[in-house]
Amino acid sequence: MRKSISTFLFLIFSAGFFLTLSTPAMADDDPPGRVARLNYIQGSVSFQPGGESDWVQANPNRPLTTGDNLWTDRNSRGELHIGSTVIRLWSETGITFLNLDDRTVQIQLAEGSLSVHVRRLDGGDAFEIDTPNLAFTVQRPGEYRVDVDPNGNTTVVTVRQGEGNVTGGGSEYDLDSGDRDVFSGTDSLTYDGGSAGRMDDFDQWVRSRDDREERAESARYVSRDVIGYEDLDDYGDWRNVPDYGYVWFPARMAPGWAPYRFGHWVWIEPWGWTWVEDEPWGFAPFHYGRWAVYGGGWCWVPGPVVVRPVYSPALVVFVGGPRFGISLSIGGGGGVGWFPLGPREVYVPPYRTSVRYVQNVNITNTTVNVVNVTNIYNNRDASRITYMHRENAGAVTVVSRDTFVNARPVGGAAVRVDPRQLHDAEVQRGVSVAPVRQSVVGSGVIATVRPPQAVMNRQVVVKQAPAPPPVSFQKRQQVLAAQPGSAPTQQQLDRIRAQQVQPEPAVKVAPPSQPNANQPPAGRFPTQQQNDQRRGQQGQQGQQQPPAISAQPTQPNVNQPPVGRIPTQPQNDQRRGPQAQQGQQQPPASSTPPSQPNVNQPQSGRVPTQQQTDRSRGQQVQQQPPASSTPPSQPNVNQPQSGRVPTQQQTDRSRGQQVQQQPPVIYAPPARVNQDTYHPHQFEKPQNAAPQKPQTEQPKGRDEGQQRGQDSKKSGGNDQERKQR
Repeated sequence: MRKSISTFLFLIFSAGFFLTLSTPAMADDDPPGRVARLNYIQGSVSFQPGGESDWVQANPNRPLTTGDNLWTDRNSRGELHIGSTVIRLWSETGITFLNLDDRTVQIQLAEGSLSVHVRRLDGGDAFEIDTPNLAFTVQRPGEYRVDVDPNGNTTVVTVRQGEGNVTGGGSEYDLDSGDRDVFSGTDSLTYDGGSAGRMDDFDQWVRSRDDREERAESARYVSRDVIGYEDLDDYGDWRNVPDYGYVWFPARMAPGWAPYRFGHWVWIEPWGWTWVEDEPWGFAPFHYGRWAVYGGGWCWVPGPVVVRPVYSPALVVFVGGPRFGISLSIGGGGGVGWFPLGPREVYVPPYRTSVRYVQNVNITNTTVNVVNVTNIYNNRDASRITYMHRENAGAVTVVSRDTFVNARPVGGAAVRVDPRQLHDAEVQRGVSVAPVRQSVVGSGVIATVRPPQAVMNRQVVVKQAPAPPPVSFQKRQQVLAAQPGSAPTQQQLDRIRAQQVQPEPAVKVAPPSQPNANQPPAGRFPTQQQNDQRRGQQGQQGQQQPPAISAQPTQPNVNQPPVGRIPTQPQNDQRRGPQAQQGQQQPPASSTPPSQPNVNQPQSGRVPTQQQTDRSRGQQVQQQPPASSTPPSQPNVNQPQSGRVPTQQQTDRSRGQQVQQQPPVIYAPPARVNQDTYHPHQFEKPQNAAPQKPQTEQPKGRDEGQQRGQDSKKSGGNDQERKQR
């Protein structure tokens, strides 16, 4: 009975832990749990590591992270994966990862065409594409395309499915499914709207790649967030075996093949030593899950299907030590050896991490309980841990340090090891070897084609702050040599940046909205800031009016237009209709002929309606009708007294009672909150499960009044916008 209760409590604890893993919560100094992978290359694609000047031919299995650059040459194309998100590049396209971590994907598109298929967008996630004209933010899962002309003067944004926001030139624009909008200029944007229309060659290729991925059988056995799952179908098969369930067996393997034997090592920060495999199918099996031997052959055992996995640079255990190096008698300072982790074995990263990171990287990649993970993490003596592949000479790979550190191919340089040498070897969680410059660049051949320098240095507009620019290997080499095998800390990198001359920034923050007396593009309402500035100019022209008095705000009106969206007078007349017109109060009869109407003020002889007053956020004061011979009616405390213009201070106080005043904004805030944003449960949707109802997590830091305005805009603003268009 006690055993049953204990088992039940353990299952409850495990279930509670899994609920926290939809987007793993890491410490601030933990490395990201995801990377990008260039999994498909057609033609010539060049790669430049962040902070370096060399361009090399891209390797389809090298992980990409913040600061890395890619260029697809003429008549070439490439495909990348970041979890379940797919990014595809067309001919003569250059991108840079300005930021890539657990919450943010920020891509600089200097030139060319880029297609994005976003399958999931969790609450708090940000996906931004920055061009020389604008910053485009994806607001819900869907299919998007962004094109930048060779001169960087024009950006075309196409939304096949989904919803996004464009920020640039002091304006913001909302795009819905089926929109294709053209934006020109930099300091100010010229807009030309239209529909997505027919698909061209790029769109057709994107659709064919999507269809291939949707048919992938491997998606039944692993999460779509496992990068590289779509390649497994063509190179092996899935079988259900005892103890492990469904596992994947690679086909047509050469004699003597073992995991982590055919490839090379590179240095990628913030993780450090990272395995780059030669196998075209190798990304998923070498950065997620575990390896086992069954029926005389190797098989890959993936982690739980329902959990978003955490990426690892290499799921191996290193072996070495003084006796190991001497007995091998190989040059380059001794040997470096390693073997793969088996199912249920705990991976303790050699790089700096929190306990929570270690739990997540294990729970999402194999079947193991949290208690066991924590115990092994706290046990610093790795030699006391039993590993299933440690005594298997066919599973251990050993090379010289020279081969290891210079990113040379391992397969042809591996040294045969007998069981007695393995017995003398020390089990290590990492390898204390400092990288050289070749470790960073990798084994790629120097690229024969590279993008024009002016293109990659082209300044782009950003909406949110990107990550700090990467530091070159030359500037951080001294730190790396002083702590072999460990990447520099953020504090060390900050000190290096402070000592060097800061280059011209590669990005510029989207400027705030500028005063503009012209009407916005058809179907696009101006932002609140634009309206306030426009009203401020109109108020300066009306200085002949009497001194201002304080106006008390009215109570919120459920029929008021969204905050930041002020309709025109004809639109208000249409919205009010006959019912509202019957309820308008007429001012006292006037003995003086009315003045000429002003398009920026209500018509003479009208007292503002409640709806007109409600929509005011510092709105200019309504012009008083001509002097009347009849005593005026009693003033309405909820309306400004006729003929008085409130001062700026009084207007600010009035705004403060409706919407809390916002602090100065450095980066342009989101135009609105999308009520249709998809926030899936942390578990992958089962194959036959009914679709879940989309939910929205409200952004943090918004005041309540502004949020109400944003929600109202969603329901009312879009309808009016579509009517205009």
